[in-house]
Amino acid sequence: MPFCKVRDIKQFGSLPPANRAFFRFPMGGASPRLLLFLLLHVNLLTARLHRAKLTPADEEQPSLAATPPRDLPPFSPTTFFEVTKPAPLPPASAPACSALLLQHDFGYTYGRPPVTAAYRPSCARLRGGRAPSHVVLQWSASSQGRQFDRIFGVWLGGVELLRSCTAEPRPNGIVWTVRKDVTRYAALFVRPQTLAVYLGNLVDNTYTGVYHVNVSLHFYFDSSHGRRRAADYHAPGFSTPADLVLPLSRSLPLNDGLWFLIQNSTDVQSTKLAIPVNTYRAVLEVYVSFHSADEFWYTNPPNVYLSENNITYLPGNGAFREVIASLDGEVLGAIWPFTVIYTGGVNPLLWRPISGIGSFDLPSYDIEITPFLGKVLDGKLHEYGFRVTDALNVWFIDANLHLWLDRQSSYTSGNLIAYEAPSYAPSLYSQFEGLDGEFKTIASRYISSTGWVNSSYGEITTHFFQKLEFGNLMVFSGNGSNQMINQTIEFEYGINTKHPSSVLYSEHVLRSFPLYLYTGTTDQVNDTYTEVANLSIGFDENRFSGQKFGFAYSSLKNLQTASGYMKVKGNLVQSGLGRTQQVYTYESTDGCYFRNVSSSNYTILYDNSNDSCTKSLPLGKQFGTG
Repeated sequence: MPFCKVRDIKQFGSLPPANRAFFRFPMGGASPRLLLFLLLHVNLLTARLHRAKLTPADEEQPSLAATPPRDLPPFSPTTFFEVTKPAPLPPASAPACSALLLQHDFGYTYGRPPVTAAYRPSCARLRGGRAPSHVVLQWSASSQGRQFDRIFGVWLGGVELLRSCTAEPRPNGIVWTVRKDVTRYAALFVRPQTLAVYLGNLVDNTYTGVYHVNVSLHFYFDSSHGRRRAADYHAPGFSTPADLVLPLSRSLPLNDGLWFLIQNSTDVQSTKLAIPVNTYRAVLEVYVSFHSADEFWYTNPPNVYLSENNITYLPGNGAFREVIASLDGEVLGAIWPFTVIYTGGVNPLLWRPISGIGSFDLPSYDIEITPFLGKVLDGKLHEYGFRVTDALNVWFIDANLHLWLDRQSSYTSGNLIAYEAPSYAPSLYSQFEGLDGEFKTIASRYISSTGWVNSSYGEITTHFFQKLEFGNLMVFSGNGSNQMINQTIEFEYGINTKHPSSVLYSEHVLRSFPLYLYTGTTDQVNDTYTEVANLSIGFDENRFSGQKFGFAYSSLKNLQTASGYMKVKGNLVQSGLGRTQQVYTYESTDGCYFRNVSSSNYTILYDNSNDSCTKSLPLGKQFGTG
């Protein structure tokens, strides 16, 4: 599955304007694909409307003409970017070493094996074989012409380092760079590995964009890093990266990414793994992305709405999804994912050049599984599984298992002493007549586990909990041609580690994912209409952590608001506009970062940033409204 989204149709021009409520298409040589969110019964639609997998023969799309933007001189590439804080680095005096791991042109790569390269730890050898204190992965890419947005992944030794979506090119060309702090994977970089990159791309006479890619690692060796292990005496496993990182993914050779494919609600993908018997801490890191019929799962109506209106061509199963990670069939934890909007989503003009939150660096999700170690410290294979509640085709999921090893002991022991993961079901309240109406979906969940591990650090008890809240209000109006989504996901989790007499480490994280989305059709006259989209999306996080000799705090407020329209006549785009504003505010005990940026149709209107820990501007000032 090569696409960030794959809701496509082969015919479009003969559809009534009122039936085009939510879609994507090319502007100025950008994405040639259409996303159609239809809410009326139209006989001409076929089962190909929501294709889960595309073949080159399926890539037949109407050509929607538009005048290319004229804000840039000829052949001047546009720089795309995702707003985020710079990757943390050690003091400037720290030695650095860089390695170019891969240089490749991704042309026709769909359905072919991932591109691989041999990784050699030359930088680590230069520093006497010791692990680096900081590592930054850099993805640099360019493209020119016309192409879809593509999902891709970067793996080292089967461990996923980056899940991302490409930017959509234009005739004048685009460039973009992703820099990700990958220090938590430091144990991978001290031994030879195989690097694998999968970016399923299609190139032909219509889709001409080739992605030219460089993948590099930048290593930093802080002289004080070796002394930090002493902190593990007070908070074992919480002061340093894991000693071992194991992949929970598919193995090469493949003609796809190393991720598992979850295709429906009963699909469970799993792998078996044995861990070292001297492990004393374990964290499961899960990568998640959603595509095809579930790319916009939060807009999917309930099945009762589809059946009552005899609609068979729209994705359903409602607007709630949950990713479950399990160990030998027992629930380890749940993920209610952030609603990443890819670079062609809703209206492609919204994401040029500012990409959607998380689209260039999709978030991963950590589940503390130390309480369960007593079940897997027997040296035997155990099954780690993944499923998605109410899933439609297709979800890409894999995971990394981070393990901390007791170097003073050949084995450890443990026991799960308390566990709570009650069953539950989302509540749906619906009221509709015909194609208009509203639906409210509400869900909540609590998962908790407690267990002890006996190692050279003594007997340490770890408690982990998750508390999740979900609310989605979906409203259809205008005989089904307009849709409004108002959704919030609240995600709280915590870790508490203690000796029998004292607390060693405590962490408490609160996340909130607000989303408002409106799409509708206006000014319908014969075969001419205007498609309108408005959205607001946020990723907020407050994190508190403490141990015997220190306390840390961080706060992130990341908010995007965007609006746009596209005027369409028949199947031709006459004009369009996309405007996006973003305010990113990060404050912590280790430093701060602020950025306030706005764009309109490829042009940056303003861009202000600083790294001072000062009070940010009032919200109205930040968005230029006050």
